[in-house]
Amino acid sequence: MKILDGGALMLVHGKVEGDKGIISLSGRFDFNRHREFRGACDPLLENKDVDVLQVDLGQVDYMDSSALGMLLMLRDKALAARKTVELINVRGAVRQVLEIANFGKLFPIL
Repeated sequence: MKILDGGALMLVHGKVEGDKGIISLSGRFDFNRHREFRGACDPLLENKDVDVLQVDLGQVDYMDSSALGMLLMLRDKALAARKTVELINVRGAVRQVLEIANFGKLFPIL
């Protein structure tokens, strides 16, 4: 799903590869993206073939506290569905935000 936000393009996409559901994001990951993020996550949470949800943050250049909250809600839903969540391709300022929030204790960060 492509969203135009003040000229910035945000892409949220969910796909299945084997037993992994991959949620790819790019651009800004903030409260304005909650519907798109949930729309990509929910089908993967319901998919019986998916055991691991990977959130690919490699193309995210900004995230705020609401994005952290969305990741926590995804983790709670995944635990209820007996799935795990991994954060992948984490770099730069996004890595710093996750480190400051101690998310390495809550998620595998690959």
